[in-house]
Order: sequence, then C-alpha cells, then structure tokens
Amino acid sequence: MHLSESEGIEGKTFVVTGGLGFVGSALCLELVRRGARDVRAFDLRTSSPWSHTLSQNGVHCIQGDVIRKGDVERALRGADCVFHLAAFGMSGKEMLQFGRVDDVNINGTCHVLDACLDLGIKRLVYCSTYNVVFGGQEIFNGNEALPYFPIDNHVDPYGRSKSIAEQFVLKNNARPFKNKKGGCLYTCAVRPAAIYGPGEDRHLPRIISTARLGLLLFRVGDKTVKSDWVFVDNLVLALLLASMGLLDDIPGKDKHPIAAGQAYFISDGSPVNTFEFLQPLLRSLDYEMPKTSLAVDHALVLGKICWGFYTILYPWLNRWWLPQPFILPSEVHKVGVTHYFSYLKAKEEIGYVPMVTPREGMASTVSYWQERKKFVDGPSIYAWLFAVLGMLAMFCAAFVPGDTGIVSIIRYISLFSFRSMWMVRLVFLISVALHVLEAIYAWHLAKRLDPANARGWFWQTFALGYFSLRFLLKIARN
Repeated sequence: MHLSESEGIEGKTFVVTGGLGFVGSALCLELVRRGARDVRAFDLRTSSPWSHTLSQNGVHCIQGDVIRKGDVERALRGADCVFHLAAFGMSGKEMLQFGRVDDVNINGTCHVLDACLDLGIKRLVYCSTYNVVFGGQEIFNGNEALPYFPIDNHVDPYGRSKSIAEQFVLKNNARPFKNKKGGCLYTCAVRPAAIYGPGEDRHLPRIISTARLGLLLFRVGDKTVKSDWVFVDNLVLALLLASMGLLDDIPGKDKHPIAAGQAYFISDGSPVNTFEFLQPLLRSLDYEMPKTSLAVDHALVLGKICWGFYTILYPWLNRWWLPQPFILPSEVHKVGVTHYFSYLKAKEEIGYVPMVTPREGMASTVSYWQERKKFVDGPSIYAWLFAVLGMLAMFCAAFVPGDTGIVSIIRYISLFSFRSMWMVRLVFLISVALHVLEAIYAWHLAKRLDPANARGWFWQTFALGYFSLRFLLKIARN
C-alpha cells in the first residue's frame, strides 16, 4: 500500500480512547502534525504528564469512562476514525482487579463498537496485544495464522479480556451502520509487542523501582529466551498505517480496504532477551543487573504466591500504600518464555517498516531516564530494613515488657550498648524526634523541588530519616 503520509488524516476528525496515556498522547500529536482537523483524547483521567502538551497543540481532551455508553457516544460523535487504545489490567495490581478489567476491556470495547455503528463512523483501529495468541507456550517467528489462545487457559484476566474484545472488533468488520443509510464499519487490530520509549509509564518505572530497591534479584529463564519490543514511534506509525488500510476510497481497491478484518503483529523486528534489552538502561542508572537465574517453573510458583497474597488484599488494591506485586504468573511467561513474531504481513499489506531502530529507541529512553534519575533515585530495601527494624527494635527494648524471647535479647543488646534503661529510652525518643524533624524538613523542601510527591517524601523520611533525606538534598544540590 503506497499512500501519502497524510492519506485519510488531513482534514478528518479522530478520537483516541486512552488519549492521555503514553501511546495515546503520542498518537494524538502525530495526527495533529499530519494535518487532522480535530483530534480528541478521550480518557478517564482529567490530566496526565502529557495533557498540557496535548492542549497546547490543539488536542481536545474529553474526560469520560468507556464503560459508560453515554460518555463514549458523546466523545465519538462526528468522528471519521476511532483508535481504541483504552485498556486496563496490563501489569501489576491492575491485573488482579478482575471486574474492572472486564468492564473496560470487554464492555468498553462493545460500547465503542456500538457508538461507531450508531454514529456512522467508518474506521475503527483496535490496539490489541500479543497475549491474544500467547499464553506461556514457545512461539518462534509466529504470524497471524496462529489461532487464539484458548480463553479458559489464560492465566490473567487481561489477556483473556483483550482476546474476547479483539474477536468482537474483527467480527464486526463490514457490519452495516444501524441507520440503514448505507455504508459500513471497517475494523482491524494492531497487536504490539512490549512498548518502550521516553515517558513509558507501565513497565519501565516498575522495573527501575525494583532495581533501585535492590530487589531485581534474578533473571527468569535462561539467556536464550527472546521476545519482542516496540518503540512508541514505531507503534504510532503502525496505528496510522492501519487506519489508512481501512480507507474504502483508494483507486483500484473496489471499496475493499486491505486491512479490513485483519490483525497485525507490530514490533521493532529484533527479538532479544528481556534482561539483555534492559541492561543498557539499568547500567546507565547505576543499578545492578541480576547475576543468578531462576527456572520458569520456580518463578511461576513465586508468581502464584504473589497472586494469592494480593488476591486476599483485593479491597485495597487501589490504595497508594500497597506496593506493586513482585512478580505475577503472566509476567513470568513474558520474560521467561520465548515468543516473538514476524511483522511481514503488516509490511506487505499496510507498508509498516520500523522507522526507529532498537539502538536509537533505547538511546532516547536512556537519555530520558538519566535526566529523571535524581527524582526516581532513593533508598534500597536494605536501608528500609535497617531503619525500620532498627527503630522497632529500639522501641521494643525501651517500652515493651517481657524478660523472655526476642524482646529480652534485644533489651540485653541495648543495655550492653547504652548501659541503662533510661539511656535506651532517651536514645529512642531522640531518634523519633530527629525522624519527625527530618520528615517536616523533607516535606517543606519537596514542596519546592518535587511538589507532586511531597507527601511521599514526608512519610518516607519519617520512616528512614537521613537515608531518605539525603536523596532529596541531592536533588536540591543539582
């Protein structure tokens, strides 16, 4: 398919669901650059790190929820093409919120389909996932002829819900509009690999946070395991080409859009071991790479333990104080089992060829995180254990009664160090006072340097004292 870069874009109206997200915002900005008349970013959030840039470039930000049909119809009215990127449950705690995952990924997609058919919107591009065909089995250079992974065998609700939603989207291809005035809806699905790039906010921050804490303890699987990644600009290009592939007014095509009813795997085309891929990023931030490996079967046991533990905590999964799970079963499969796909079909049918190489993409990602290092750096898990357990031990020695067990051992050690109980209590109270003063100072300093996280700096410094404060002082010096 050989079309101009603005074919089907210039002078048209577009809606991007999930438009305030990492990929959605990049797509909106590219649509504006290519001459779209009206671009709407439809998102549950009222703001994001990209919302100011979007507004400055003329993108209309519409707040709403895809699970509410009225919100969807309001956002889509008058559109020529819809990119459906809104999704939930891709990683971490989100994976365990089963009801919300199905509501957004299945019911939300149905609402988008219904709105397109009701409002006479001709083109719908659905952003899917590799997980519709992958569920833990090895796949070498797979293609679109692979069958869907059995619905009941998915280990997480995200892959299952995205598979159901994609099948709904593709089965509604060429369905006539409901107003009986002629015309029909053309649909296709883009299946991206793991997405990376400057500002990616799902996978990389979690990986970097784990490495910063010193909890990136092992690789999963051996070094021969490979999987795909896709740079954000390459994915945006694929989405735009897919939308062009749904045009029914291309000469010589007899109103049969080449992409209609099709699915396309999209990647950088360079399968690589996940830990090898992340190595330049983590080393640039002075974080250690894991030196030992854990077999997939053993990692799955650990993932299932984490799954069970966080399932018990289901009512609190949205709370800020509950950290992300260490690892989950589907994440074990993603990093520990070889699965990569060919983008040959996308190349032949819609003209997709990655325009950013993995080296260039990782270089820009490394540059982004190096600039942010002063804000993401912080105490390791060992500092947390030392400070929190140390303060708890001092409290037990000073105030908890008992002459047997662990309390008595802690008290004997404290008396050996400080000679008397009044001195043990005085040291504990002075330590608490210092922690409080350091926390208050950190809060005031963070209000100026990092206002979005001022509360977090207060509580972290209250718990860790100078182990936390020194990183905020480093930001101030820089």
